[in-house]
Amino acid sequence: QEKWCHLSAALLGEDSEISQEQLYELLKYAALGKCHNAAQPSWCRIYHQRHLAGVVVVVLHEMSQLHFYRFYLQFRHLRKVFRHRFTLAPSANFPVSLYGEEANLKPQNTPQGLTSTSSECITKISDLQCDPIIRRYGGKKQGLTSYTLTLEEQKENDYPIEGSPGCQGYISTECDQQRTDSSPLFGLDCEMCLTAKGNEVTRVSLVDARGRCLLNELVKPQGTVLNYRTRFSGITKKMLLPVKTRLSDIQTRLKKMLPHDAVLVGHSLNSDLQALEMIHPSVIDTSLLFARNEGRRFKLKFLAKAVLGKEIQCEQKLGHDPTEDARAALELAQFFIEQGPTKVAELNLEMLLTAEKLAEVSQNKAELQPQGCGFQEQLNEPPPLPKPCFLDCLQVTGQKPLLLGRQGLDSSGLCQSNPSTSNKQILQRALEDVPLSKFSIIQFSLGPEYLASHLHAGLYEKVRSKLTDMLTIYAGPFEENFCMKSVKEEFERCGPIQSLTVVTETFQPYVCIQYEVLEAAQLAVESLNGAEVAGSCIKVQRPVTAAMLDCNVLIKELELDVENEGVIYVAGLKKSLTETDLQEEFSQLKDLETLFLPKDLQSGKHRNCCFLKFQKSQSAVDALEAINGWSMKGSELRSRNALAPGHLWRWIWQINHSNGKQGKHIFYEKMEQLSNCEQDLRKKVKKLDHHIKKLYRSLQNNTLCVVLFPGVNSTHGPQPGLGLMGIKDEEGRSAC
Repeated sequence: QEKWCHLSAALLGEDSEISQEQLYELLKYAALGKCHNAAQPSWCRIYHQRHLAGVVVVVLHEMSQLHFYRFYLQFRHLRKVFRHRFTLAPSANFPVSLYGEEANLKPQNTPQGLTSTSSECITKISDLQCDPIIRRYGGKKQGLTSYTLTLEEQKENDYPIEGSPGCQGYISTECDQQRTDSSPLFGLDCEMCLTAKGNEVTRVSLVDARGRCLLNELVKPQGTVLNYRTRFSGITKKMLLPVKTRLSDIQTRLKKMLPHDAVLVGHSLNSDLQALEMIHPSVIDTSLLFARNEGRRFKLKFLAKAVLGKEIQCEQKLGHDPTEDARAALELAQFFIEQGPTKVAELNLEMLLTAEKLAEVSQNKAELQPQGCGFQEQLNEPPPLPKPCFLDCLQVTGQKPLLLGRQGLDSSGLCQSNPSTSNKQILQRALEDVPLSKFSIIQFSLGPEYLASHLHAGLYEKVRSKLTDMLTIYAGPFEENFCMKSVKEEFERCGPIQSLTVVTETFQPYVCIQYEVLEAAQLAVESLNGAEVAGSCIKVQRPVTAAMLDCNVLIKELELDVENEGVIYVAGLKKSLTETDLQEEFSQLKDLETLFLPKDLQSGKHRNCCFLKFQKSQSAVDALEAINGWSMKGSELRSRNALAPGHLWRWIWQINHSNGKQGKHIFYEKMEQLSNCEQDLRKKVKKLDHHIKKLYRSLQNNTLCVVLFPGVNSTHGPQPGLGLMGIKDEEGRSAC
């Protein structure tokens, strides 16, 4: 079970609008884990992040929450797969806010007119050919014998070689058997001090291929010690006083311990062998293995952190630990052999080293900054260093981000459109490239012809009109002098009422009731149609319009929405009841996870309904049976399955309370223009949903997938976006 990642998000309620910063927080933690101060997001939690196979963000350019609910039936895959949904605060420049303000993004020409955008620091396949590691070893994986130093390379790098000047009296390990790719690896490291003879060994460590320590011995130098080099070696005069082991003892022990086909691994291993005065024919030197240009070498401490994610040679410790260093060198060689040169080159170690040095400079400047600087001194200070962008942080961990879509970014962060690129082409590239990347952003679009502001305004009016119709019911007929108070009380037991008016155009009076929540209107239709209210047997129905012909289908699909699984709606509550009262009253219900008590967003007062979320769907079914007819503080409760996911509460309330700003002639003109293209738009949306389904099915298990409708600015003001997210499990659905 622990190998599977899980996602938990308590998003039920009207406060589930997520800001760009919070979204950035989630993606950063998902991609980086605890690196670069990435912390668990404040609004959701990822369990077993280290097991995530990757992160894929699908951005539906210039689309909002409005599009999702207008074409709810067409987004069949999205609503059935993703368990977590949230309202997304719209952004003036969504891509830039997603990647981080300092992202330096440049579009590049790719086949078929695709825009493949990434930061300057992203390693491209073509760039890898220039990498010194690829130039030296090629791109394919090879066995360990391909990485051992040749005799010529040993001579060039001052390794002790039999018969060479300066190696007289050196002892051979006598490991002269031919090496194969299955020969055993051993990590070796020594600490030295300066004596009258030169560098002499004071400590020797040897580890086997599993990292187990085989030898960790202090050695008494022969010459008079001039400098113990305690800062680096950790060796002091006091430590060596009782030591009786001499260099010859260590040489003998090493000869006995090493098998005849042993391969020694170390960092600048020539220094260790010179100090040991030993000759060994087969070595892997990690300072040369991780090749750099112009003969430069990476330090072991840097490689351990950048490649293995390990901190060694910490400043808190006195001197280096040779066992730790030997193990680090061994693991670096094993990583290189197992992953191959291409994977190592993709880490872009030069860039990581530059980033580390810049961070050190920045930290040193901060430490040197005097306390209590005057205001004028602050004015003269240069601006602070920019915060690293998201893509830079990814690069520092060696990950290779991918961005595909029609919308590229120039160096100023402005979008550049490439209309000739189709969603099908983007999908095809994504199917090929996403498996090669740990972090991918894929942008799809409906096309510029469907993004005009007048079409969006028409779309808004249609959604608002349909929602209003779904929230509205007509009830009657009543007697001429019926009691309005009795009618209101009866219908209010189904949920909060926005307005109640008497219809006078009919022979007998009817009432028109507009509710604040979809569940209330549906509950009224289901429980009061055919009932006796205010002395009359009445019929309860929704308005009959062309837009409402598929209302029953929509209601059924909303009930089946994965986000509504295990969620029920309860009405008939007394407004005097607090959330604490309700928690106490409902505490006897099995597996109750969350209680959400909606509030009027203007007055802040609680409404007479609530939503209950259960850990198991069956517990929700059992609760429905128990609650219907349940009396609480003298009030009879009514309940049904939830219809509107929690994040919709605020949005429905806003639409419910909005007054159309446009004149009727403008409204009808826009509606007519929208009607002319809406059939095509439905087909486009359905195809888009199919593309996302195909991409999602191609993802590895344990991949976090986030689908974003970024939100747009329209004549009605900023329209909120929508996010759907989940971690793909082995059944192809999103794990909670």
